[in-house]
Amino acid sequence: MSCFLEIVNTNLEAFFSQEIKYPQKANFKRIVYLAYLANSGFAIVPASIRKLQDGLVSRFIRLTILLAILTPGGCNVVGRPATIPSEKEVIRDQLIIHSDFQLPRKHRIVNELVARRGDISSQLNVPTSDEPIHVYLFSDEKTFRKFMKQKFPAFPHRRAFFVKSDTTLMVYAYWGSRVAEDLRHEVTHGYLHSVVPNVPLWMDEGIAEYFEVARGSDGINHPHVSLLAQSFRDGSWRPDLMRLENLPPTSEMSQLDYAESWLWVHFLLNSDAQTNTLICEALAETRKSGKATTMSQKLSAYLPDSDVQLVSHLKSLADGL
Repeated sequence: MSCFLEIVNTNLEAFFSQEIKYPQKANFKRIVYLAYLANSGFAIVPASIRKLQDGLVSRFIRLTILLAILTPGGCNVVGRPATIPSEKEVIRDQLIIHSDFQLPRKHRIVNELVARRGDISSQLNVPTSDEPIHVYLFSDEKTFRKFMKQKFPAFPHRRAFFVKSDTTLMVYAYWGSRVAEDLRHEVTHGYLHSVVPNVPLWMDEGIAEYFEVARGSDGINHPHVSLLAQSFRDGSWRPDLMRLENLPPTSEMSQLDYAESWLWVHFLLNSDAQTNTLICEALAETRKSGKATTMSQKLSAYLPDSDVQLVSHLKSLADGL
């Protein structure tokens, strides 16, 4: 019954603003309950309700009852708006985690997210920040989807999002079977953007894909290795860092784009000391100037055959699966 009552309660202010009076409150309650039963398939709408007179309830009430009876999923259309999680709060270093359920302060996922801050700082040679990252964690997918559709209707269908404004860094996610992976990815964006402005899209996503895997995995993203190895074998993919660099900041990346971005980051961080220095220097220059650095130019000066080296790196990773 709560779903139908949400429709009515949502519009109470409108009722009173029009100074609508209910001459028979007892009958109104009975009508609401019978309408709910009819909507649930437990009762047939009696003729007395189908022939409501103006003196009994307002036309709006009758239309609302009719909507609830006849519209499948009507509550999703007219129901109360989803609200942002704010009941519970956990604060750990930069992270302020808002949730609509009780999340232990030292939950292992939270501990890992906190530790990731140090990992990112040491591996990328970037400082840490004290700028808060607000993580809004929903208890279920349905509420999360409803809120995101209301708040960000243009966003694609994903399990989690990182959103940056001029004043705030925010992560939105829900407590699902892959929440650890989702939070590691999106919180990595938060840590990186809190210290490095204007990170190139491919590098931003590549770094997030690198750190989204569990700690101790050496940044190896197994699904990406499998996808790239298969795509290389069937000829549907070849490395092209310049193409990734030219993707506009608002571009919707494909799964292969994410995978290739991850592979370049993994190659740069783990190939040798010089390639590691190249990506760290690029981030340092971007942090200093605010201007994205073109990695392909830097890399070609050091490794003219970087594409060949990248494929060799991929094959070594695939052999280890």
